[in-house]
Amino acid sequence: MSAQGAVISRRTVSRAGTGLLPQITLALVCGGYAIGAALGWGSTWLALVMGDFGLAAAALAAAVSCLCYARGTCSRLRPAWVLFAVSSAMAGFGDLVWGWYEVVLRQPVPTPSAADFCFLLFAPPAIVGLLVLAKRPVTKAGWTCLGLDAWLIGGSLLTISWSLALAHTAHWHGESVAEAALSLAYPLLDIVLVSIVLVLHFRRSTNRSAINTAIAALALTVLCDALFTSPLLREHYRSGQLLDAGWFAGSILLAYAPWVGRRDSDGCDRAPTPSRYRRAHPSGRPLVGSLAALTPYLAAAVCTLGILYNVFKGGMPDRVVIFTACTVVLALVVRQGIMLLDNINLTHELAQKENHFRSLVQGSSDVIMIAGPTGVLRYVSPAAAGVYGIDPDDLEGTELASHIHPEDLGAVVHELRRFLTAQPAEEPTTRIECRFRAGRSRAGGAQWLNVESTVNRHHGGLILNSRDVTERVRLQEQLQHNAEHDPLTDLPNRALFTERVRQALSGRRTTDPGTAALFIDLDGFKAVNDTIGHQAGDELLIHAARRLQESVRAGDTAARLGGDEFAALILGDGSPGAAARECRILEIADRLRDRLSRPYRVAGTDVRVAASIGVAFAEPGITPTDLMRNADLAMYRAKAAGKGRVELYAPQMQADIVRRGSLAGRLRTAFRDGEFALLHQPVVALDSGRITAVAAQARWRSQQGILFTPDEFLRVWENGGGHPGSRTPGDEATRGAELVRCLLDEAVAQAAERHRAGHTAPVAVRLSPRRVMDRGMAQRSVETLLTRHGLPSGSLILELAESDPRIPLDDLERRLAALRRLGVRIALDGFGGGDAAFGALRRLPVDVLKLDRSLIEGVVESARLHKITAGLLRIATDLGVQSVADGVDLPEQVVALQAMGCTHGQGMAFSGPLDEHRLRRALTLGEYPVPDPADARQDDRKAVLTSSALPVRMGGAAAPDSVVHPPLRSNNETSVPPT
Repeated sequence: MSAQGAVISRRTVSRAGTGLLPQITLALVCGGYAIGAALGWGSTWLALVMGDFGLAAAALAAAVSCLCYARGTCSRLRPAWVLFAVSSAMAGFGDLVWGWYEVVLRQPVPTPSAADFCFLLFAPPAIVGLLVLAKRPVTKAGWTCLGLDAWLIGGSLLTISWSLALAHTAHWHGESVAEAALSLAYPLLDIVLVSIVLVLHFRRSTNRSAINTAIAALALTVLCDALFTSPLLREHYRSGQLLDAGWFAGSILLAYAPWVGRRDSDGCDRAPTPSRYRRAHPSGRPLVGSLAALTPYLAAAVCTLGILYNVFKGGMPDRVVIFTACTVVLALVVRQGIMLLDNINLTHELAQKENHFRSLVQGSSDVIMIAGPTGVLRYVSPAAAGVYGIDPDDLEGTELASHIHPEDLGAVVHELRRFLTAQPAEEPTTRIECRFRAGRSRAGGAQWLNVESTVNRHHGGLILNSRDVTERVRLQEQLQHNAEHDPLTDLPNRALFTERVRQALSGRRTTDPGTAALFIDLDGFKAVNDTIGHQAGDELLIHAARRLQESVRAGDTAARLGGDEFAALILGDGSPGAAARECRILEIADRLRDRLSRPYRVAGTDVRVAASIGVAFAEPGITPTDLMRNADLAMYRAKAAGKGRVELYAPQMQADIVRRGSLAGRLRTAFRDGEFALLHQPVVALDSGRITAVAAQARWRSQQGILFTPDEFLRVWENGGGHPGSRTPGDEATRGAELVRCLLDEAVAQAAERHRAGHTAPVAVRLSPRRVMDRGMAQRSVETLLTRHGLPSGSLILELAESDPRIPLDDLERRLAALRRLGVRIALDGFGGGDAAFGALRRLPVDVLKLDRSLIEGVVESARLHKITAGLLRIATDLGVQSVADGVDLPEQVVALQAMGCTHGQGMAFSGPLDEHRLRRALTLGEYPVPDPADARQDDRKAVLTSSALPVRMGGAAAPDSVVHPPLRSNNETSVPPT
């Protein structure tokens, strides 16, 4: 028996107790024993051996199994299995003592004997183990009811048992007092054990099957004890008979119990999730609860049966029966009173909670609606009158779908169907956003509100907690519109135009060669700014944008790319013939040129500008970047050829790009020969004039001693043929990488030297997102650079230039976060200029927000720009980031920015770019004079330039000694490349 029990234990562990093999083995073992007992085992001696030592082996196997499981489990129910092991061990020892007398000594078992004491010790550990498994009451009333229920069941069982057998046992003649007490002890302990099993509510655990199996094993053992207590069976009982098969099956079942239904290999019982329990027992819990509630009444019925048995037998009820029955009835009355009081308290508490819930629902500003399974609204909270303008009674009884906008209904129905088919534990709620009917508008039509609703399940239907988010949606749409449109002309900006080009090249028109991009530049616009003023220049741009918008078709796109540059995307009409399509596009371009070149009435004066237009067709396989680059090349060729004309892109224009392949080597030569200069422009606090940082700016010093900006490098080195606006991947790869690495290295080195000299102002270096993601800008490279030069943490600021849609924000965010961990601060440069996306501000770790100079140039003259700039500065304040205005060239701009809450500024109003000597002198002084808002005058247009500002040559064919300062104008005309 021990070997077979070990095999069962091992197999249940290895197979997790879920297979049929352990159960079949268990049935065969118990069935074989029962058959052997029924046939008398073939001999008297074998019957005694199997009836004594066989039962002992089964009980000891159960003890070992429970003890092994208790040692290997981490459950809080471990003590229960230890107690079950002790109980089985007591039964096994009793069988061993019994066998010692009958098999070894071959003499009758004395009464009482050591076996009787072992058998008596079987019940107490099992009772305590069941108490460990039970859920404990949390109130005194619960404990009282538990005790009363136990006595109701125990007293009823005692009544019926006394009537049937125990009274005869108690009056058994010829037995000693010890023998009579021993005869009564067995059934009384069994009654207690049965009462515990019936009255207790056991804890739920992952291995609930093991607990149920153990309880069944104990119940089978108690049943056999009850049969053995009967004087008729006890008088004729011999070891090895069929009654032993019941005890044997109970021990084997208890040995198997710990391993049945085991789910975790580590033996840990974990609380099951509610969803699992509901799926495993979909309808058992209400049935079990009903039976548990009826148990006391069933016990009273059993007690009544005991009394009726005595009456119908013809004799008077025994005093024990009468006393027990009275106490059972008294316990039932007391329990009923306690339950009545408890129900009264629960009813009162439920009423209070219902009133509290009702007040919360009725006082909530959100609209709470309950929809039935058919979609009909059963309840609508009073808040609907204030939110939707509809009485809640008018909404109740109507279908929810009838109040949702038809355009949103499909998406809402799809989401609700998906939500209802999902598992409640995995997705308890969902959120939908749609337009909801809200009464009638002034025009008499339906009015719709944007509503966000949180949806929960409710008895096959839905509970919707809805709130009005119309203002938030409008604000989001406005912010999205501002991010994609030019603030001056309200035309799509470069980012939106690039997206429209991408859509045109990837949609159904991808094979249509008639699609073309037009780049437009206003020739002579700079003269308008210089002669009439910025306000007139802005007005001219608005008129030009209106003419351009009116000249394109409804499906085409007109955009302003910046400054005086516009663009148009003309979609193909599918007409056959390349010559016909080219003629049509050139006709449209010439019509645009003529329309834009007509006189403009601005500031009471007729102003005339010309339009240079570059045209590029969308060839098969072309990318949006290449198409826009081709149109840009054609536009600059039109300007170089005499302005005011239309130029069609030709592949020969790429020859200029190819000729610049040696640019990287020229740059390295310039760096090695000392022709490259790094200047710094101070960043000033607008409230005090204190220098808080310096912005590094690259300059190339030619052999004539003239400084050129990075945009002018190519125009100086390549005498004609190219233009600074070209952006090719190969061009940036060779030019930008080398320039950025040298610029950053020199900027960090000079900043470290200034820091050692006592000037702790951090240095800001401007980089594009593509350069930040370059391998040369990896985290360890920057860390090595800071360590090599000894620049302290927080002394380097990387200004992130215009956003690049080709760079994933997730990768850029991780790279910037790694740089910030090194102490590098991140600034978002050019914000508000159209190219910087609000998505970058939302996702990227930014410390400084640097406004684009296009906003600052017109902040005084343009009320629209003033509002936009003030809004962006409020965003910076709310986010807790530092704001820097780039291109602050006039004292009026300083005053305006101070009033709007801008904290820092950079521009010619304080200082131009400085070399190292002048920069240290400026840092020694520490601050610049800041204009007093009370003394500022709107007619003062002169920039405050410091004596240390370096002159900058604007390039071109000017004489060597002709040096000018950068123009202090907004929306400057695009420079003409040298010829």
